Amino acid sequence: MRRREFLTLLGGAAAAWPVAARGQQPGMPVVGFLEARTPDGMTDRLRAFRQGLKDTGYVEGENVAIVFRWAENQRDRLPALAAELVRQRVSVIVTTGGVAAHFAAKTATTTIPIVFTIAEDPVRLGLVASLARPGGNLTGINFFSGELVAKRLELLRGLLLAATRIAVLVNPANVTNTETTLRDVEPAARAMGLKIQVHNASTSGEINAAFATLVREPPDALFVGGDGFFNSRRVQLVQLAARYAIPATYGDREYPEAGGLMSYGSSIADSYRQAGAYVGRILKGAKPADLPVVQASKFELVINAETGRLLGLTVPPLLLTIADEVIE
Repeated sequence: MRRREFLTLLGGAAAAWPVAARGQQPGMPVVGFLEARTPDGMTDRLRAFRQGLKDTGYVEGENVAIVFRWAENQRDRLPALAAELVRQRVSVIVTTGGVAAHFAAKTATTTIPIVFTIAEDPVRLGLVASLARPGGNLTGINFFSGELVAKRLELLRGLLLAATRIAVLVNPANVTNTETTLRDVEPAARAMGLKIQVHNASTSGEINAAFATLVREPPDALFVGGDGFFNSRRVQLVQLAARYAIPATYGDREYPEAGGLMSYGSSIADSYRQAGAYVGRILKGAKPADLPVVQASKFELVINAETGRLLGLTVPPLLLTIADEVIE
């Protein structure tokens, strides 16, 4: 079996997709889920998405079906996958995993409602006319990963008071996220008296190469930019940071859950729950043009204290007090 066929099958199994679109009950609406990444690590997010659907009266397999299309981190596949969902005449398309997925769906249809989860400003990107009244057929959830860059750096400095040199890892293939990260981290670093060195990686091999450079020129800490590809490679990133004893901060709690040192950011799972609720409202007749883009209101600081001890760090009591979760 070819790898792509296997991952497609795995995606269906991992997402617990009990009802195929062709086998749905008569009149059952179908939700198309377009994701730029793979099913790996999506269990909690999809559970939250289904909870959002359930909160609005929809249960997969009972009165709604979901079809998944995974681009497997190959952005060039997204337009064809989006077009495939349009041909299936799904009732709503959900887009996650990065800007490319949103635009692929937007290009594929001007009539089917689209619900996105996005870290960037959807108005600046041209996805919607305004946050309050999106217009067109798109709306969704904005979880602010870019706007939280300065706060993440501040919390990292609170943990490493003597730090002066911070390495910043970004994905140049994700132009929008990279521009936002660097736009925010550079002035924040200057204000704190920190020097930053930017490293690029858009493949697993380039991540390894970036860490090889960090070993030769050790920074005091590593700041990993928010990026869907990085999230899909979080185990690799966390293991490399541990191997070379580099304290690192991330934008998603899934990193410290995998052994990373700390994270600060919006609750991504909550954003998926809100996306599910929006899909339910649309299935009941609401129009995307009239549904304001929801801005994240739940933020969380997660610290892996065990990783801190392995790195020889003492987490200040203040950080432990304000942390939403401390992993022992």
